[in-house]
Amino acid sequence: MRIEIEREEDGRWIAEIPELPGVMVYGETRKQAIAKAEALALPVLADRLETERILSCLGMPSKREPGCLRDNHHWGIVKA
Repeated sequence: MRIEIEREEDGRWIAEIPELPGVMVYGETRKQAIAKAEALALPVLADRLETERILSCLGMPSKREPGCLRDNHHWGIVKA
C-alpha cells in the first residue's frame, strides 16, 4: 500500500493511506508521520480481516472458512 505524504502550511507532515479509509495522521517530521500511518494501518487491517472472516462464517459470501461452526440456527466463531 502506498502512503501519500505532504507538508502542511504550519510545518506538520500529514500521511495518509488512501486504500484504508481513516488512516490519516500528522507528525512533526516526515519520518514520524510515515511511522504513525504504518502503525495505524496494522489494527485497521486486522479489523478488516476479522470482519471478513466473520462475514464468511455467516455465509456472506457463501464460502465458509475453517473455524466456523453451525449448530441449528446459531453460528459461532471458534478461535484456533
